[in-house]
Amino acid sequence: MERLKINLIGPGKVGLTILRRIAMTGACTVQDIAGRSIEKAEAAVAFVGAGAAVRSVADMRQADLWLLTVPDSQVATAAAELAATPTASDTPSVAVHCSGFLPADEMKPLRALGWQLASLHPVLTFAEPAKAVSHFDGVSCGMEGDAGALALVEPLVTEIGGMPFGIRSEAKAIYHAAAVFSSNFNVVLQAIAREAWAKAGVPDDVAAALNATLMSACTDNVMELGPARALTGPASRGDQRVVDEQEAAVRSWHPDAGEIYREMSVLAQRLKRTGGTLE
Repeated sequence: MERLKINLIGPGKVGLTILRRIAMTGACTVQDIAGRSIEKAEAAVAFVGAGAAVRSVADMRQADLWLLTVPDSQVATAAAELAATPTASDTPSVAVHCSGFLPADEMKPLRALGWQLASLHPVLTFAEPAKAVSHFDGVSCGMEGDAGALALVEPLVTEIGGMPFGIRSEAKAIYHAAAVFSSNFNVVLQAIAREAWAKAGVPDDVAAALNATLMSACTDNVMELGPARALTGPASRGDQRVVDEQEAAVRSWHPDAGEIYREMSVLAQRLKRTGGTLE
């Protein structure tokens, strides 16, 4: 049986990671890659180890599967550009974008031509594609879209080492916010902690060790006990004097962090009292 042919529009970090995994496993035939410039496309071909660099979307050959791994703000534009090519109207295909925020329907110019659409969001940090490639085994991948597209893409995700799971299309924004809270905002909180320790005179190497120890223990406890039982600290134990005076101290040093401290303390108290953060 002939392998599926795949094209990539937008060779960013996510696209490079996924396409490299596909090339490594031989799950599909990597065909054409188009980027902001021919140099970007050529660099992508070199990283992936397969495919051909092309100058524009109009130069891309017909494929069974198209990956649109452009920034969120450009997904609709890329889909419209692809829809305007003769290739798109000749034979309807399957298009997938990798935004965790946007639903598959963001590519609706292609649906008007009879294409099947899906979104694929690997829940992984992609700061460095080479590392992301090596860490992809067992990565959970949120998916939604048309049944025909999902039937094609889900087995492919499994073949390259991912673990697909379904999400509701209408809740994509909340789904992605969960990832932001879990990862991105956690990084911001660690930065505030480092700055606070520095303000208190804690040496950098000691602060780094404190961060590592607390983050590791926190992760273990949350996974084993759940958030409500894992929560500790003055807010969770009802020590309001500490909460109030600590907030004032933080606010005088770092007003924005003081506001975060206040809001997080309110949520911490609610979580301990009710088992959740919602009113």
